[in-house]
Amino acid sequence: MKTGLFCNYENHHQDSRRAIFEQVALVRQAEKLGFEEAWVTEHHFNEVNLSSSILLLMAHLAGVTSTIKLGTAAVLLPFHNPIRVAEDIATLDNLCNGRLLFGVAKGGPFPQHNKHFATPMGESRAMMLEALALIQKLLYETDVSFNGEYYQCDRLTVYPKPLQREIPVYLATGDDAGIEFAANNSFALMGGPPFALERLKKTVDTYRALNSSGGEKFVLARFFYVGKTYHEAVNEALPFIRYFSQKMQANSSQVMQNSSSGHQPFDRTNICFDEDYLIENSIIGDVATCRDKIKKFQDELDLGTLALKPSSFSLQRNQESLQRYNQEVQNYV
Repeated sequence: MKTGLFCNYENHHQDSRRAIFEQVALVRQAEKLGFEEAWVTEHHFNEVNLSSSILLLMAHLAGVTSTIKLGTAAVLLPFHNPIRVAEDIATLDNLCNGRLLFGVAKGGPFPQHNKHFATPMGESRAMMLEALALIQKLLYETDVSFNGEYYQCDRLTVYPKPLQREIPVYLATGDDAGIEFAANNSFALMGGPPFALERLKKTVDTYRALNSSGGEKFVLARFFYVGKTYHEAVNEALPFIRYFSQKMQANSSQVMQNSSSGHQPFDRTNICFDEDYLIENSIIGDVATCRDKIKKFQDELDLGTLALKPSSFSLQRNQESLQRYNQEVQNYV
């Protein structure tokens, strides 16, 4: 199992420059500690999460790191022109010397995204899959012609081509159509912090029934804080967990009000944003607790990468937590 860092570029102190460079500091520390991957999220119209220009942020990370692989977690494809994404991804792979990992998602539940990017929520999954199919052709082929429902091109070649012969692809999806698409193309899967273990197991099992050779690359993101004691860890992480819970519950309420959206009710066997649920399903606690939780995820999901999201508002505390993970947890899991 590889260890990764999950990066949200959070502006908890109302200082954008500070937020950006504190996240960079964590990525650089993770690289020094031997973490293999850093995964950057995409968010829009959010006063706390400042990673709207995800590929620009990653281009900067490419210049200040040398060994850690850099992943998108994820590019929200329905909100981008796939031709431009192909150009940017290929350029970024060259900038980071072939260290790029390409994760994609449809986005949600954030109604403002769909509204302001003029993307119907009910069509975003189909748009994601079609965009990814086009991007894959553009990255590795020449004179590409494509006539999809949403995207078209005629004898198009994009430059530069990627440095890697094949950039690894990851889908953040639990939908049957998305899982089947990933399995048929041997793309890997990603699971976010609030996704229930029961849902993740079902997703991985569905994938492996279709493709037994790709599921071992599964990336699991989890909120994380390892403290000297269990109560110290929970108390340190709780303000972050509480903010996330309140924000996501508000977004989810807006989604559920739209009965034609196709979204199922949120529950504890699928995805849930309650505080106690998030604490229990995160890797938060003392050393022994964190070891046990990681071992459980390993046993149930056969993880390829565990992507840790430090969950303190303090850069120093997050750095201490990563150091403690490196010294007291990682070698035991």
